[in-house]
Amino acid sequence: MFWSQAFIPTLRQTPQEAESVSHQLMLRAGLVRMLMAGVYSYLPLGLKVLNNIEKIIRQEMDACGASELLLPALQPQELWVKSGRDKDMGEVLIRFVDRRGRNICLGPTHEEIITDLVKNHISSYKQLPLILYQIQTKFRDEIRPRFGVVRACEFIMKDAYSFDKDNSGLDKSYAAMHGSYRRIFKRCGLNFITVEADPGVMGGSVSHEFMVPAKSGEDLIWYCPKCKFALAFTPLEKVTDKKNSLTGLKEEKEENCPKCKTKLEKINNIEVGHIFQLGTKYSVSIGANFIDRDAKPKPIIMGCYGIGVSRLMAAIIEQNNDKEGIIWPDEISPYKAVILPLDVTDKKIKNLAGEIYKELNADGIDVLLDDRDERAGVKFKDADLIGISLQVIIGKESLKKNNIELKMRRNHKKIVAKKQTVSKQIRKIING
Repeated sequence: MFWSQAFIPTLRQTPQEAESVSHQLMLRAGLVRMLMAGVYSYLPLGLKVLNNIEKIIRQEMDACGASELLLPALQPQELWVKSGRDKDMGEVLIRFVDRRGRNICLGPTHEEIITDLVKNHISSYKQLPLILYQIQTKFRDEIRPRFGVVRACEFIMKDAYSFDKDNSGLDKSYAAMHGSYRRIFKRCGLNFITVEADPGVMGGSVSHEFMVPAKSGEDLIWYCPKCKFALAFTPLEKVTDKKNSLTGLKEEKEENCPKCKTKLEKINNIEVGHIFQLGTKYSVSIGANFIDRDAKPKPIIMGCYGIGVSRLMAAIIEQNNDKEGIIWPDEISPYKAVILPLDVTDKKIKNLAGEIYKELNADGIDVLLDDRDERAGVKFKDADLIGISLQVIIGKESLKKNNIELKMRRNHKKIVAKKQTVSKQIRKIING
């Protein structure tokens, strides 16, 4: 892609309404623009990042035997009444009556809908286990949207659902998804913490949250820097964790880790994933049964597994930035490299940039060519701001020596490459 043809509206100044680092940089780098509070348009660079995140998620979901589908955003409220969650969700659930007089809501999640679908197609234990997932826009009427896409009214989510004949099967599905989530977040370049959590309105028994430490995070956890023990924080007078025998935690007190006695830290996090063992909460209320080996009908055992896809983009930025801008992890970067001809009025520089661009594209490497007639300083600032992993710098003085400079965005390391072999060197860096 040529920069002159792309839509990358970078900003020099930080918008006043942006509270968190990720929100500031997403606006400044031209990834998103706000339509109204809690509702964002994803611009071309932002969409490419989302697509890269979704690609990783799909690869890992497919690897653990999950099948992708797409469920409706419009949902009949009667299913929410059946599960009892119409009251639990309260005003967060966006409801309306259509012209036919039907009570409709916009889906904030899809447990009821997937259960209603599966109950009509699963009749025997021989059809289980089954894992289905989707990547879709969700809607919640947040009373106070904050931090850009971290807490929004419209957001992109990956939600998966497992269906098993017994609790042993659920344990296997849950473990598979737990491992898949760890691989996803590692590939996204995140440092994350897994915490046992309260299932809340989702219901069920076992539940784990995947937390990304970030100053702007609204979720608090107790964390041991030595043994990595973690527990969801609560401001209640007393917290009891049966598995770890942790008692007596108070918001105002200093506490020690029950495992190694090291002082626990209270840290801020962004929740990027949450998984649940639902059991039969939805299959019983919606009527999703199967016939077991003993020829008796039994409710399907369910689990659900969510990742905030758009929120994940913000979390990645929170942990991958410096004073110049974003530093994308390699698999997430919107382009693999950005080519910076520092003087496009110089035919040698312009032509060489074009040649490198064509060679890399021919090899299937997605690159951005900054063909703008701008000062070198502007190009450097924009390249650092948008955070593409590798910069290919073509300048007059270097070219006199037949050299091209390759700069790594993450550590600013520079490599001098010869003009004749620069494309080969770039491929080597990108492919590891």
